[in-house]
Amino acid sequence: MADGGEDPGRIPPARPLDSVDRAILRLLQTDGRASIRSVADRVHVSRANAYARINRLIDDGVIRGFSARVNHERAGQGASAYITLKIVQNSWRTVREQLQALPGATHIALVSGDFDVLLLVHTRDNRSLRELVLTRIQSIPEVLSTRTLLVFEETDLAPGPDRPTELT
Repeated sequence: MADGGEDPGRIPPARPLDSVDRAILRLLQTDGRASIRSVADRVHVSRANAYARINRLIDDGVIRGFSARVNHERAGQGASAYITLKIVQNSWRTVREQLQALPGATHIALVSGDFDVLLLVHTRDNRSLRELVLTRIQSIPEVLSTRTLLVFEETDLAPGPDRPTELT
């Protein structure tokens, strides 16, 4: 469940990635809007080959989708927080479904250590954050406790021209 939501029985087993696949992934991580023609030219394959490879990467679950990176503060979500949750044993799937439905939830991870779940949320302001934590999250029956860590500043480390992702 590396992608956080899919049943591993529904996606095919991972195939090894070759250097062209890894180059395509790096390009699309840097620019998800790159055209097939541009990708093909930059990795030195035909457009048909690039198209087939991208579709295979999507079908295999390697590429989970394409999205825009959002500056949450500029989008009217001035409060961000990581929320740690301790949950009832074996309730991960139920809790995950409820957390996915929360407004402003952008990342959910099942983790090991002192807590079970790490949740990243973006809300309009601290009042909205308080409402989300105290009313919505803490009302989930399987949630035993929460801890809220306010984010004072964020730096997006997504791949870009100056910061490529290592895909080996």
